[in-house]
Amino acid sequence: MKRIITPALLLSATLCASGLSHADARTQALQIHNRIAGVPPSTETLLTMADAIDDGRVADAVRTAMEDENFYRVTLKNMATPWTNRDQDVFAPLNDYTATFIGMVRDGTDLRTLLYDDILYTSNAPGLPAYSIHNNDHYAALEASDHSLRDTLEPQTQSSLTGLPSYASSGVLTSRAGARAFFFAGTNRAMFRFTLMSHLCRDLEQVHDNSLPPDRIRQDVSRSPGGDSRVFNNNCAGCHTGMDPMAQAFAYYDWIYDSDADPEGARGHIIYNPEGHEDPDTGSRVTPKHRINSTTFAPGYVITDDRWDNYWRSGMNANLGWDPALPGSGEGARSMAMELAHSEAFAACQVEKVFRSVCARAPESSADRSLLGETTERFMHGSDAYNLQPVFIDTASYCTAP
Repeated sequence: MKRIITPALLLSATLCASGLSHADARTQALQIHNRIAGVPPSTETLLTMADAIDDGRVADAVRTAMEDENFYRVTLKNMATPWTNRDQDVFAPLNDYTATFIGMVRDGTDLRTLLYDDILYTSNAPGLPAYSIHNNDHYAALEASDHSLRDTLEPQTQSSLTGLPSYASSGVLTSRAGARAFFFAGTNRAMFRFTLMSHLCRDLEQVHDNSLPPDRIRQDVSRSPGGDSRVFNNNCAGCHTGMDPMAQAFAYYDWIYDSDADPEGARGHIIYNPEGHEDPDTGSRVTPKHRINSTTFAPGYVITDDRWDNYWRSGMNANLGWDPALPGSGEGARSMAMELAHSEAFAACQVEKVFRSVCARAPESSADRSLLGETTERFMHGSDAYNLQPVFIDTASYCTAP
């Protein structure tokens, strides 16, 4: 039987096609919201996002999803929390390191300053304990409450909260959480290593370079582990030649706690030896931890100040993209952290971390790598440089494209 196409049937088919298109937009909107906020949107939000997608305004749809409180409380917190502890535990409590990252993303701040500004974010929500250098109660109470991270976090000068001099306040590196995790015991090399891992996406094995001079390797590093000098020459030196001259920037810091009553250092606090201070154990501003195991190799380097030098500007690690506008050396944590944050590796690392968070997988294909390259270039040199929000927008648009 011959089928007759009437105007009414044509109209019905057109409406169905239009409905299918809008259904596709709703599906994409749902995917975007789930990826960005980790939860489904309300019906009203879903329709708003779908309308934006229908109009070709996918970026606006992503921005709508980023307004959800769960973008801050879940997505950003889960992304940053592993950076704040040695176990890289995503389930660790909210703390000043994590809250500062969340606040800076919300405010569209130059993310490089996360590592070196005199800044910390606290909450202005009522009923919370005040910020304390001796505990995490302020953030634990905030996380347990119904107060919004999006609406109540506000920037403060870190020096006004911690008592550190402004010039010694270096973003999340000298936050309470950062100091407790990485200035705890040891030799402060942990702060450098974990900063490298979390913010340049490199562990020491990936920057291992045996071609550099070993003149700044400290006394506590054996030159013949197990009686075999080849182990030092082929393995140990390749990491320490670059790490030790950079980690010297932390020479005046320590985490102080009662090792008998509080062996995990949970109620400890950060200290910094200011100008004019002389430690009785070192006869200088250098904290005693930097002189431990000094007899392991007595002719090794002895730290007398917090001068740092980036040996990695030469050799294979020059490909990390160091900023030619910076001198590559200096004094103290802030200038060293700026050296790391102004590298191309820092920018590329932030983009990759957003990709893994939003796309829920590692980059794999040539298309993935192309996106990372283009997004990193915009992150570094775009009109809104070093604002992480556009990175989320670009990545979510890519990973949820129909």
